[in-house]
Amino acid sequence: MSLAPSISVPQARFNPLPLYIALFCLLWSFAFVAGKIGVTYCPPLILLTARFSLAGILILGLSALRGEAWQFGWRETAKFAVLGVANNALYLGLGYTGLQTVSAGLGGLIVSANPVFTAILAALLLGEQLTWRKVVGLLLGILGVGAIVWHRISSGTDSLHGILFTLASLASIVAGTILFKLFAPRGSLWIGNGIQNLAGGLALLPFALMFSSVSEVVPNMRLLGAFAFLVLGGSILAYLLWFHLLKTCGATAASAYHFLMPPLGMLFAFLVLGEHIEARDLLGIVPVALGIYLVTRPAAV
Repeated sequence: MSLAPSISVPQARFNPLPLYIALFCLLWSFAFVAGKIGVTYCPPLILLTARFSLAGILILGLSALRGEAWQFGWRETAKFAVLGVANNALYLGLGYTGLQTVSAGLGGLIVSANPVFTAILAALLLGEQLTWRKVVGLLLGILGVGAIVWHRISSGTDSLHGILFTLASLASIVAGTILFKLFAPRGSLWIGNGIQNLAGGLALLPFALMFSSVSEVVPNMRLLGAFAFLVLGGSILAYLLWFHLLKTCGATAASAYHFLMPPLGMLFAFLVLGEHIEARDLLGIVPVALGIYLVTRPAAV
């Protein structure tokens, strides 16, 4: 009989990060479809003001019901409020305004350039290393996304006015991503997301009252369903996952997943809205997937 002490072998713990990434990509990409439905029946600024305000009230209300103590000083509260203006009010306010006259494909293409500009700024401002592998991955992502939506641009159905709004939306989310890493706000991301949503809603409210009218809203079940998803799946869950990925993966790697949004968005548009999808759209996913792998793969040690 052996007298040697038994050695317990530690079991590998489940890593939820891939699940978080998959869920984030699905929620974020479906939000393009839900947003397109929403702005069809409701002015974008009214839709977003209601969305952000309700999401903020729900998050902070649930926190109060659970007895969570408020541990934010004025400095951390201000940081989350500024992020709410950039990531919520400006990014989606400008993007939804552009979505009225820009196709979902072109809008997705423009916003999916986020990883490129974020990687460059992260290298300059955050000290994140921009290796040749990441550069190649970013270029492959651009190539794949461009191949997917090129024929949509050539159709000539998108207005310059809408394109400019969408470009401004892209600049806002890039700025918001860099600001989040620069600010490095402390405290609960859950409560911080509530602050951001309320700040976004308050920032948009005067513009919604100035440029929109409640009489333009066309109430129906499609609008109600889209609004419910945008509040619960978009403003609450998807943004919570987004900021978690920024903390866990870094700005460059987390932003690289935005390359998946155009192909996933087109798939959801096909399933929900019946939009046409072609074989070359599917082929474009190959360089996108390879590009994300190169950008997010851990460096060899």
